[in-house]
Amino acid sequence: MRFRHPDGTTVHLAYCTNVHPAETLDGVLAQLRDHCEPVRKRLGRDRLGIGLWLARDAAHALVTDPSALRGLRTELDRRGLEVVTLNGFPYQGFGAEEVKYRVYSPDWADPERLDHTTSLARVLAGLLPDDVTDGTISTLPLAWRTAYDDTRADKARSALVTLAERLDALEELTGRSIRIGLEPEPGCVVETTRDAIAPLTAIGHDRIGVCVDTCHLATSFEDPGTALDALTAARVPVVKSQLSAALHAEHPRLPEVREALAAFAEPRFLHQTRTTGTADASGTAPLLGTDDLDEALADGGPLPGTAPWRAHFHVPLHAAPAAPLTSTLPVLEAALTRLVGGPHPLTRHLEVETYTWQALPPELRPRARAQLTDGIAAELTLARDLLTDLGLKELP
Repeated sequence: MRFRHPDGTTVHLAYCTNVHPAETLDGVLAQLRDHCEPVRKRLGRDRLGIGLWLARDAAHALVTDPSALRGLRTELDRRGLEVVTLNGFPYQGFGAEEVKYRVYSPDWADPERLDHTTSLARVLAGLLPDDVTDGTISTLPLAWRTAYDDTRADKARSALVTLAERLDALEELTGRSIRIGLEPEPGCVVETTRDAIAPLTAIGHDRIGVCVDTCHLATSFEDPGTALDALTAARVPVVKSQLSAALHAEHPRLPEVREALAAFAEPRFLHQTRTTGTADASGTAPLLGTDDLDEALADGGPLPGTAPWRAHFHVPLHAAPAAPLTSTLPVLEAALTRLVGGPHPLTRHLEVETYTWQALPPELRPRARAQLTDGIAAELTLARDLLTDLGLKELP
């Protein structure tokens, strides 16, 4: 979906296909047929943007076989789909029964991450629509925080510098500009947008910036305005933004709230949980957290129940959990206002990323493919309405 910003800029809205995990190219092609095209038709649109997730094997097949890449591009066109952004965070196995910490491997200190992201950039350059010259890829925020020392930090920085050089060469060769956004996530080396400033400033290349995921932003209790102002002041580009909402519990000390939260503690994905501690003399409250929701809910768990909790669980944008829980949709709305509501957009690539549909409590999961189609279409409709309310005009 495309929108015209009041300054004349085109803003792209897509949804991320990691909700339909596939490891192979054949699986990706099946996604387009079984999910993406039906969502487009459900919305009544001639064209729909998708944020494609390509696992290692699928990306390798496309980058080593020009005919396969041409075939994918043809299939996208035939089904009324377009790709301007990729989700390069998960490397493989995102559809496994248990993902948890595996999603952070390989990290940016491992050569496989550089090779994979280079492949994704080459693939994206070949998938961009004829009238689009700029593509974006979101990626792991350096590494999970453990076992990340100065040696691995140096390797990660060197890899990103090399990637920037490769992206420069790719533009010279293809005329397509591809940029990469580190996606701050709780528990990672780069947990917040503030954490991203120092390493990205050290790299000092405008092809490497930040992907602002509004679920992660909210989980870490970041204020959207403060976060985006700091990035702007540091001249760190917002390459793309993932529109998502976290799980919010206002009164986590109450038994009924903890019972409701427990329904979202599931074995597949990691649900980092955060709260704020007592403010110091300057008024700054420390961020307290656990790596997963079940750790926070355990008897005698480490988190106090005196302040709200937020969990890294991407809940559907249009359907907040039932009371006593809710979502952080207001944080998304505030972030979107700052991202595209000003005189010029801070980013032109927006992506709805709710990959946890099948991880919801059983009574909330879609039981048939059509229900998932309807849910994704409803999320995109909400995002579209937020954009038009900000003065953007939907394009055919």
